[in-house]
Amino acid sequence: MSDIKGKTKVVSPPGSSDRSDPSIVIDDVPMTPFLRRVSIFSSGGSFLDGYVLSLIGVALTQIKPMFDLTPFESGAVGASVMLGILFGTIFGGYLTDAIGRKRMFTLDVIAIGVFSVLSVFATTPALLIAARFAVGLFVGADYPIATSLIAEYTPRKHRAISMGAVSAAWYLGATVAAFVGYALYSVDGGWRWMLGSAVIPCAVLLIGRHGIPESPIWLAQKGRVEEARKIVEDIYGPGVEIPHEDVTEKIPLGRLLASGYLKRMLYVAIFIMCQVVPMYAIYIFGPDIMSAFGLGEGRASILGESAVSLFFLVGTIPAMFWLNSMGRRKLVILSLSMMFVGLLVLGIWPTAPMYVVIAAFGLYAFFSGGPGILQWLYPNELFPTSVRASAVGIAIAFTRIFTIASTYGMPLFLEAFGIGATMLVAAGLVGTGLVLSYIMAPETKGQTLLESSSL
Repeated sequence: MSDIKGKTKVVSPPGSSDRSDPSIVIDDVPMTPFLRRVSIFSSGGSFLDGYVLSLIGVALTQIKPMFDLTPFESGAVGASVMLGILFGTIFGGYLTDAIGRKRMFTLDVIAIGVFSVLSVFATTPALLIAARFAVGLFVGADYPIATSLIAEYTPRKHRAISMGAVSAAWYLGATVAAFVGYALYSVDGGWRWMLGSAVIPCAVLLIGRHGIPESPIWLAQKGRVEEARKIVEDIYGPGVEIPHEDVTEKIPLGRLLASGYLKRMLYVAIFIMCQVVPMYAIYIFGPDIMSAFGLGEGRASILGESAVSLFFLVGTIPAMFWLNSMGRRKLVILSLSMMFVGLLVLGIWPTAPMYVVIAAFGLYAFFSGGPGILQWLYPNELFPTSVRASAVGIAIAFTRIFTIASTYGMPLFLEAFGIGATMLVAAGLVGTGLVLSYIMAPETKGQTLLESSSL
């Protein structure tokens, strides 16, 4: 294992070796407007994920009667996007580590827009499922691309906040989707407008991502040092160095996991699964869940889901700063504890008054902010550059397997056992993540990527 650990060096910009003044590394540069742009527009894929996943929940309220869907077919429509994300994260992560972060940075957004428009013209459940699968495929591919760019460009003091933007973008997308769904709910054929509307944020992303260069850390790790130096000097100015793994060390992912990273991969994958499965179920079948709690039918239930979405979004804001002040480990344990309490109340007392239901959902949603950020921060901090995107892809793909299964099973379970039992299962998942985090959650606060990714 010693041949894998410690293989690092520094690539300096032109002329830096002749100066007596020490240079700084990318991890310690100040935040600039360009770096903020990278963070904001790299988070766009996460916005699209939250938007398309949440909007399908509202759209299903119109699609189900139109196509006379059974609960199984309804679950298939809801799960089709996540099945696409499953494959997209795996292949997207592999391609991103192999050919770079930039090449697919715009192509995947174009594909998401195209297949969102094709969803509008679906005339059968099968065509709709195929189009939504394709949307998910390219949404999934964007995650390892975008989060790797953020991790490799952003200074360590700002990394938690920048990754927080990824999480906040998901909740923002979900919140916008809820309000778009509310506005279009009474429109004849409104579900087509809902699904096709994703082309608008795609267009914004294409404009914002134009001109963002390849990751210099990835280029340096691949031995393309001169290209990396040119990008670093253009972005940061002279005197900035690039820390990275030894260019001679090509570590296959399987060998990396066998060397000691398997424990990290297992923790990250299971932690993310326990965090996202209940959340995705709540978003995808939000109107049905709100109705089951007696918070209205139809359009009124969508408004209730919109309120919960706002709690999710608001919770990410303080979590961005708590991750640096409180630290990763303390925050994830505190957050999962509060999330568990909220879901447990909903499971034990499904007939509670409206204010109790809203408060319990609010508690769960607000404290989802910390784990929501860490599902992107941990895999990017805990693995080396050569396999960072692949590790992100594998971790997300693992969680999507269970998310897909839960999405298929959610309508059936809710119909068979009721809302109380459904919330208790969700609480059990969060509780599992809490116990696992207490045992295994690492602390990476204030560390460089080289430090946090070392065993």
